[in-house]
Amino acid sequence: MSESRRIEIEYCTQCRWLPRAAWLAQELLTTFETELTELALKPGRGGVFVVRVAGEVVWDRKEQGFPEPTAVKRAVRDRVAPGKSLGHSDG
Repeated sequence: MSESRRIEIEYCTQCRWLPRAAWLAQELLTTFETELTELALKPGRGGVFVVRVAGEVVWDRKEQGFPEPTAVKRAVRDRVAPGKSLGHSDG
């Protein structure tokens, strides 16, 4: 499996952020359904909400706030499918 095309969304179970993580996962899977090899939801604690591509943090709520899907899609696209158009959300 190509580790470089694996996404992990770590979310805080104490904060009940699973719905938010699952929604973001759905957005990413819909956009990158042919480019990704895996998307994992990882339960965490302590207010964590982090998106990683191939182990590299591309979004951290503690530093950047909650992500807009478009911003995360751009960060993921730049790593797994450079040059891919994101359509109307590609601004």
